[in-house]
Amino acid sequence: MKLINTELLNRFSQILGIVRRPPSVDALSELVGAFMYRVPFENISKLLYKKRLSMTWLPDLGQYLDGIERYNFGGTCYANNSALNCLLTHLGYDVRMCGADMSDQDVHLVNLVRVDGREFLVDAGYAAPFVRPIPRDKAVDQVIALGRERYVLRPAGMNGCSRMDLYRDGDLVHGYTIKPTPRTIDHFAPIVAGSFVPESEFMKSVLVVRWYPNRSVAVRNLSVIVSEGAEYRIERLSGRDQLPEAIEKHFAIPREIVAEAVAGLDKLDRATS
Repeated sequence: MKLINTELLNRFSQILGIVRRPPSVDALSELVGAFMYRVPFENISKLLYKKRLSMTWLPDLGQYLDGIERYNFGGTCYANNSALNCLLTHLGYDVRMCGADMSDQDVHLVNLVRVDGREFLVDAGYAAPFVRPIPRDKAVDQVIALGRERYVLRPAGMNGCSRMDLYRDGDLVHGYTIKPTPRTIDHFAPIVAGSFVPESEFMKSVLVVRWYPNRSVAVRNLSVIVSEGAEYRIERLSGRDQLPEAIEKHFAIPREIVAEAVAGLDKLDRATS
């Protein structure tokens, strides 16, 4: 993110519909919920900005907010979590931007927030229903379940690291290990740049997810997955030509924007995993 100003951060709060309150667990929960229910996880903006602007870095905060307001965009891991980090800092929270390891080191970014003497995981970039801050001080596994997916946060070890695992239909799909060392966004520059190369995951596929209380809607390539409580249903799109209409229907991202972004993605399939 480039240098930002108070005016932009106040605009961010207005978009989310929140009023500044002294930091507390309740206020943090309200903020995280407001963000997650308003801002989707999506890579349509990433594909579009690469095509239009040859972008290989994150949008600055002004562009990020324009995307939310004009097109109902959000972002992927680094865009969503770094923007949220800026807002949390502005609102007076003790927040650390930290790396998380998956298949490689620091390929994911999370926020760790300390408030009221406790530390919480705040992650708006895992395409997961983390609509509330998740405490990191519990001695037992914490499970967040929706539809066919279960997310399990393991207790932190002696080194301060903790593990988040995703299970789908009972099978371990992937996860990440949180490292509590604070980082700046520049630390992740090589990873972010690498995420724009043609063979990277979000330059050759489509994933858009939005959350509601006890419900989510996801478009994953040519599948629409609606999860509610412990139930889910999957609608298969017959072809890529149906994708812009489906994304506009479920996420209000204009279909012409979607069509431009996904043009040339000739390897989309019907995978739901």
